[in-house]
Amino acid sequence: KLWKLFGLRTLLLGNNLNIQKLVQIVGNTELSVKEIMEGIGLKDRKNVLNLYLNPAIAEGYVCLLYPDKPRHPRQKYQLTMKGMALYNELNIGE
Repeated sequence: KLWKLFGLRTLLLGNNLNIQKLVQIVGNTELSVKEIMEGIGLKDRKNVLNLYLNPAIAEGYVCLLYPDKPRHPRQKYQLTMKGMALYNELNIGE
């Protein structure tokens, strides 16, 4: 079992602190890009997409509320099961 060798936390977290931060911000909610930008404290939408959202989506931590319509006017982002597992792991002991 790989997770026993490296630990569940390392397997879930990887090395991307941006994904960890995004997962903490999204949590149990659905957020728009604008709300995520405010939570992270960045003003450039391109940076948020390239540094946070796209990597988190590619690695399966975050998904789109309307996956068939990425430019949907009410598009929001939520955590996947993998993202929720990471969220719960990050919040143990709080």
